Amino acid sequence: MRYLLFGGLCAFLSYSLIARHPDWEGNYPDGCTSITAGKGATADGSVITSHTDDSHRTRSWMDITPAMKHPRGATATMYRRVPNDSLAMPAYNHLPIGEIPQPRETYQFLNTAYPCMNEYQLGVGESTFGGREELQSDEGMIDCQRLCQLMVERCRTAREAVELAGELTEKYGWSDVGECLTIADKKEVWHLEMLGPGKGKIGSVWAAQRVPDKHISVNANASRIREIDLNDPDHFMASKNVFSLAAENGWWKEGESFEFCYAYAPESRTSLAARRREWRVFDLLAPSLELDPNAENYPFSVPPDEMVTLDDLIMVFSDYYEGTAFDMRQNLTVTNEEGKSVISPLANPHMPYDMNKLFDINGGWGWRGERTIARWYTMYATIIQCRDWLPDEIGGVVWLALDNVSSSIYIPIYCSVTDLPVSYKTPGRTEGYTRESAWWAFNRLGTLTAQRWGDMQHDVNGVWDEWQEELLTSRESFEKKALELYRQGKKEETIQSLTEYTLYWGDKVVRKAWELGDMLWTKYDEKF
Repeated sequence: MRYLLFGGLCAFLSYSLIARHPDWEGNYPDGCTSITAGKGATADGSVITSHTDDSHRTRSWMDITPAMKHPRGATATMYRRVPNDSLAMPAYNHLPIGEIPQPRETYQFLNTAYPCMNEYQLGVGESTFGGREELQSDEGMIDCQRLCQLMVERCRTAREAVELAGELTEKYGWSDVGECLTIADKKEVWHLEMLGPGKGKIGSVWAAQRVPDKHISVNANASRIREIDLNDPDHFMASKNVFSLAAENGWWKEGESFEFCYAYAPESRTSLAARRREWRVFDLLAPSLELDPNAENYPFSVPPDEMVTLDDLIMVFSDYYEGTAFDMRQNLTVTNEEGKSVISPLANPHMPYDMNKLFDINGGWGWRGERTIARWYTMYATIIQCRDWLPDEIGGVVWLALDNVSSSIYIPIYCSVTDLPVSYKTPGRTEGYTRESAWWAFNRLGTLTAQRWGDMQHDVNGVWDEWQEELLTSRESFEKKALELYRQGKKEETIQSLTEYTLYWGDKVVRKAWELGDMLWTKYDEKF
């Protein structure tokens, strides 16, 4: 068993450092996780959305797209994502398929693979749930990434973003599979679940539900919206065809109870990979509910036992079921020097699928199996705070981590910053491994750390935990100084200060990630 484990780990090391090719296309529950919180559920009163971009194909680089003025008659190009395996790393090609009218003005935004926040504190998270295959239409022009961009370019509130999504996809068509977008502003946060109208058709079908101010919610690659009450516009919105399309296809009959998820994405509710994460988020933040980890459905949202902090969310996104019956390492044990059976330091909670199959762990973990919240193929992760008691320039902040959250660190990117470190803007997928890319620094570090997780995680997190604490505790004094500048009418100096802060921490953590990776190679030579 030990020799098999060692051989598998070595194979995974070379495989992961060279090319993480996907073997999961279509397995949506192996994708992203988004956690949301209303302003009455957080310790500081911020509204929160979030996202782990768990993907084998999305781009690794990001930049700041500035606000722009557009001439009359200007158009915005829409694209279709096409898988491309001819590059050094798996990726998508983005092929132009049409144009839609451009407004006279578009806002500045953080241009991640799924554009995530604009200068007015509108934040967006994402999670794919797939839905009925017959609903996806190639006739549409707008996919998920494009819709995220259109929202942050054109909207200032979550409600505006939901309404814009409905209007544009009704006219120009939704071309993607079922997606949940978690949209936050300074006052509230909504979950928007959208699917196509059917093969060969242009349009969309969707429902949106607001997270109550004192609640938290989660989407983990399964449709979560059940009954909708359109007589309660404070909490629900939906497309005009939300009932009729289900009736036309025989998925619902007049007089029956209508549940959006069972009408349009029933298969997503059968996925343990999704349901277990839903349970885990609620169990970590509201353990008093004592929810059943094997249930099919959980409440759309729940009040947390205690007000949620950034520390709490960082902990949740780093989770891999450690200490529970679902910890995939629990049977990979050895006898220590004291004669006790303990989990082997080589036991890895971030094994790729081939290693899962080698040990027959829950059928390989994946579609209809298990998966953790923290993932070895996360491209980047965001925790987005929207704060109405601060000016937009300071109030909106994206806490961003690269690669596997459980071996990474979140840095703050304020929504007004005008630049990012060069390494964050450097592509990592299309050219393959490069020390110029911030993502590769954390990708290499995460891959190495997983090889002897029981030991290496302490070396890595021993550094990151201290730095993360410094970032979280020092932010109050830093933001106080920025606010003083702002109140003196020095807006440009305020933005410059925020930008320099992001540049400083971005460069600092990337340098340390390379150093930590080199240290692991040396310290554990011949031990992994």
